[in-house]
Amino acid sequence: MAHQHPHAHEPHSAVSRKLIAAAAATLIFVLIELAAGVAAHSLSLIGDAFHNFTDTLALVIALVALRLERRPPTMERSFGYQRAGILAAFINGGILVCLTVFLFVEAAQRFRTPEAVDSRAMLIVAAVAIVLNGSITYSLHRAGRDDVNIRGAAIHMLGDAVSAAGIIVAALLIRFTGRQVWDPAMSVVIGVLILWSSWGVLREAVNLLLEGTPAGIDPDAVTRALAALEGVEGVHHLHIWALGPSRPALSCHLMVGDVPLRSTTPLLTTVTEMLEHDYRIAHTTIQFEFASCAEDDPYCVPYTQTTRP
Repeated sequence: MAHQHPHAHEPHSAVSRKLIAAAAATLIFVLIELAAGVAAHSLSLIGDAFHNFTDTLALVIALVALRLERRPPTMERSFGYQRAGILAAFINGGILVCLTVFLFVEAAQRFRTPEAVDSRAMLIVAAVAIVLNGSITYSLHRAGRDDVNIRGAAIHMLGDAVSAAGIIVAALLIRFTGRQVWDPAMSVVIGVLILWSSWGVLREAVNLLLEGTPAGIDPDAVTRALAALEGVEGVHHLHIWALGPSRPALSCHLMVGDVPLRSTTPLLTTVTEMLEHDYRIAHTTIQFEFASCAEDDPYCVPYTQTTRP
């Protein structure tokens, strides 16, 4: 059995600083927006303030997870805390779903008993929110491409930017039509958008926590690519999962026939290089089986009869 492990780790100091600054700025804005929402009797502003507060929690959770991921492995936790980021993404997604339910319930009550709102205050606070949340989303966008933890926090902030835009629309409609129903109506729209944006992150986090194959990797394609390598007669017991955000891992058995053990060293190098280059799988556990494969095994075919995808 052979093991290959990644040796380079992307530094997280810059991302950590961004998360700290974003969490502090968001918390200050939450207090301002909540006060404005109560004073203006605006459910949209109050709901968005709560959403912003969950964003603060999301940023703090993402920061804690990022720090935990950097802790070295121990005998009890041989993989360290790499899955802390996945757990953080799951918690953040769950918080967003709970927030959406709260908005729907409050909006239903406002539909029955509309309240007069201060549309001018809504416009001013929402405009500030767009600038703040848009800036934070942009700063976290690159780091969130490959890290579901950071992406979950960024989606929180993007959701708030969209919510703020919705509040501006609601405020303008209230000013031009005089109908207060636009405030709870926009709250429902905001809730739907939050639910839609958070669903992808929550689904991916659940999949990774259940050790499912990470998004963007096709197990069948990986199996065919391995079976197509010269010297490999078959592929068995292939498993692909994630040690942490953007850290896919693979284990499998490769049928190599009746060959000397020392001859598998070049093949192991070829396999690990192909997996890392083509599929970004740097952590691999490969076990060679020195036997011929069964005739009915679809992946135990001669090298000349298959091609890499």
